[in-house]
Amino acid sequence: MRFTNGFTFPPVPSPDLTAQAQVQEAMTVNPRGASFGRFASIGAWMAGCQGEAPPRPIKAARIVVFAGDHGIAERGVSAFTPEASIVQAEEILSGAAPVNTLAQYANASVNLVDVSLNHEAAAIRAGSGPIDVADAMTQEEFLAAAELGAATADREIDSGVDVLVAGDLGVANTTVAAAVLGTLTFTEPVVAVGRGSGINDEVWKVKVSAVRDAMFRARGLRNDIARVLQTISAPDFVALTAFIAQCAVRRTPVLIDGAYTALAAYVAERVAPGTKQWLIAGQVSAEPCTTICLQALDLTPVATLNMSTGQGAGAAAVLPLIISAVDVVGDEMRSQTA
Repeated sequence: MRFTNGFTFPPVPSPDLTAQAQVQEAMTVNPRGASFGRFASIGAWMAGCQGEAPPRPIKAARIVVFAGDHGIAERGVSAFTPEASIVQAEEILSGAAPVNTLAQYANASVNLVDVSLNHEAAAIRAGSGPIDVADAMTQEEFLAAAELGAATADREIDSGVDVLVAGDLGVANTTVAAAVLGTLTFTEPVVAVGRGSGINDEVWKVKVSAVRDAMFRARGLRNDIARVLQTISAPDFVALTAFIAQCAVRRTPVLIDGAYTALAAYVAERVAPGTKQWLIAGQVSAEPCTTICLQALDLTPVATLNMSTGQGAGAAAVLPLIISAVDVVGDEMRSQTA
């Protein structure tokens, strides 16, 4: 896929509603199936994504973490220093991060995509602009980030994965998320801004000011999502959004995590309508952005973990439940025809 101007995707296909309905019906024919609760709806959703009833077991899952630094972190909007992003990325690469530990329980692998960490090895650029006073990236960098995200989705899907988990990494990315959310949904900064990494009242006030200034810079761009993202998001956010949208185009289910991935999913739905049909929300966190976006997408989280770890860790913690739900529902349907 080549992005030349704007942020466009091919039409998103619908899941197989017939397969989904078959599973839903099968789960109501006896008391045991009817007792499965949310497991039944998860199994039916996965059957629709796969186009198979009963759903086949999930054998290959991958967590893809999009990493990037943000110039706005220099304003002191996080409990972490800007250098913490690269430290966390190194932990993931060494297999020592929380997401690596949680991935083991689902036999999932972890892939770190270094989009824009603040070093020379970054794929798109080293860090991003301080969005309260400057654009996050150039148009060329925006397009390159979108292509990277879509290409990452294609590569993962072509490798044969059954389900993908979208993760994020980057100090101050909830500040970026609040600014984008506020701009696209007309949400006031004091409502959009949460505690992120666990900041105190004084830091929260700094964060609100930074978001307010960023939103002011993008005030005339609300009808042009690509320009909003170029101006006040970040290359890693653009790549993450394109990744989610392209997964939907390619008929591949995606498990989303906290605020950053929830907002990317919301934007993906805006630029590629129908994307939300291919998404499941792993968890809900205390960040306002998460709740607002999940409500807009009509997604009910599997768990309320209140995790703000990032890295896709909250979704990774829920992934074994998704796998178990598909197995239980599949076994129940097969037992009915045995």
